[in-house]
Amino acid sequence: MLKIKPLTKEQILISIDRLTRFKIPETKYLRVFKDVIINNLIYPKFKKSDLDTMEYTEIKNIAEEIINFSLQSLGFTLKQDYHINQKLFDYENSIFKIDKNTAELLKNRINYKACLELIDDTGPFNLKWLKNLADSKDLIKDREKLGLKFPLEKVIISEGITEEILLPELARIYGYDFGKNGVYILSAGGKNQVVKLFYNLSYELKIPIFVLLDNDAEINFKEIQPRLRKFDKVHVLKCGEFEDALPLELIKRTLSYGLKNISMIELEAIKQDIRMVKILEEIFKHRGMHEFKKSEFAQMVKENLKDKRDISPEIADIITEIEKTSTKSKVMVDN
Repeated sequence: MLKIKPLTKEQILISIDRLTRFKIPETKYLRVFKDVIINNLIYPKFKKSDLDTMEYTEIKNIAEEIINFSLQSLGFTLKQDYHINQKLFDYENSIFKIDKNTAELLKNRINYKACLELIDDTGPFNLKWLKNLADSKDLIKDREKLGLKFPLEKVIISEGITEEILLPELARIYGYDFGKNGVYILSAGGKNQVVKLFYNLSYELKIPIFVLLDNDAEINFKEIQPRLRKFDKVHVLKCGEFEDALPLELIKRTLSYGLKNISMIELEAIKQDIRMVKILEEIFKHRGMHEFKKSEFAQMVKENLKDKRDISPEIADIITEIEKTSTKSKVMVDN
């Protein structure tokens, strides 16, 4: 007989959010289930080391019972309705390679029907999609209509946060909406991390991966190349970093907006044949501002995007390549 400390509404919502994010299923399910057991099971009490050697089926059964007991404690009536669970299993199995042990974790009986009542329209895309999943007759049409992003069809790996912030918005302006077409972008945090993330995902995923590298990542491209599947694609920027691919007029407009009284001398400096990030660092330093941060500047650029004139030829090429990338495409590399 288990003795349980019920999860709060917020804790249940956090757990469900974590279970439906884009992450390798075995990793996310084990992490969430183990956290629930360690934090909310009073008796018997398990240590992390105990759970690390426990059968997946037992971990699943205990976590499932804790979550469902918590829902009952909040006043929800639990019905024997597991069609959402089956849809989640089918979805994860459609984009990830699922082994027998992971399948055990996915074949749980968490009462998602009750969980849906905790989800509002302000949450992340995965929870909005989960709520829509219950009654959806056509997931693709619903994604295109509502821009839910899920179910995913392709993944983009970029080096930095600038691409993650700007590329979806630039694509939308260009006419290709990531949310409506199931495109998910991840910033790896550096060229070496891109290689590591690509290796992990290419082993686990059934869907295409589009890799975007800076111009100085030739070694990293060579490391990725042997693991490219027939439907993956790599684009190596021709102009340096992603900031260098942004039109100069967009950069100037952003600086004028963000720095208010920036001088013409500072704006003219942007014409020099120097990497854009270096120029921006010098401008911020010259004006006695805080350290230049790519993420903050990318948000400033995003606020100043207007129309297709803010999309350079190379960025247009990247968006077109992403759109064409599918499980039917051949391996292509632009350099």
